[in-house]
Amino acid sequence: MDALWVIPLLLVPLLMWTSSTFVFYFKKCFYVAWMMVLALVAIPLCILKSGGRDVENMRIIRILVRHVKYFLGLRFEVSGWEHLQTEGPYVIISNHQSSLDVLGLMEILPDRCTMIAKKELVYAGTVGLICWLGGIVFINRKKTSDAKSVMADAAKTMLDDQIRLWVFPEGTRNQTGDLLPFKKGAFHLAVQAQAPIIPIVFSSYNSFYLRKEKQFKSGTIRLKILPKIDTKGMTSDDVASLSDKSFNVMRSVFLDTSNSVPQSNGPSRH
Repeated sequence: MDALWVIPLLLVPLLMWTSSTFVFYFKKCFYVAWMMVLALVAIPLCILKSGGRDVENMRIIRILVRHVKYFLGLRFEVSGWEHLQTEGPYVIISNHQSSLDVLGLMEILPDRCTMIAKKELVYAGTVGLICWLGGIVFINRKKTSDAKSVMADAAKTMLDDQIRLWVFPEGTRNQTGDLLPFKKGAFHLAVQAQAPIIPIVFSSYNSFYLRKEKQFKSGTIRLKILPKIDTKGMTSDDVASLSDKSFNVMRSVFLDTSNSVPQSNGPSRH
């Protein structure tokens, strides 16, 4: 009977070396499971620190999550740190490729910054609870009227509590090799709060992570923090042009950065 335990112990390293599909599912399952465990650790720490829901809890979450990249064989190269040295509230916008974006987000998350996320996330077990404790703003993407109301409330909260909000304006995960058209919510938010927008671009994951092809290798992600875009004096009439300007700047950087990302490490597996 004891010998039976040896078989999976030998089988896992063998499959890790020979099957890219196995590596893909192993890493994905590990990532989800480990994030749920980290959330379980963070929940009592956040309650002890803040007594409940508070953006300051993002400091604890940030510290706990930052090591996860090493388990997955990922490395981040960050440029433009100086653009985050901005006082007061602002809106961060970035492209959205997969749940791995959370690792890049935690790599550079400023103090007093939380996210806007889809409402479904709140039901994701311990991860959903820690998101709520971290002050994440949840929106119902299917109801435009609800989303607009939440954004208006979020703008007031930004100013009253002096917080920053991170938004994915594409509205959904996208790994097409280009950016999807931006939804206007983030730009309404910035204009209502008269807060600057700071665009952040994640380079393409296609050199190491391909969902359809079931590949998940080691790789480097380049994060470029771009100069802020001021919204002082803007009104709702300027939202469309503000969105277009942000999209064009980010798309140009995304295509340029993604083309210059080094190839992933390690041998190819079939």
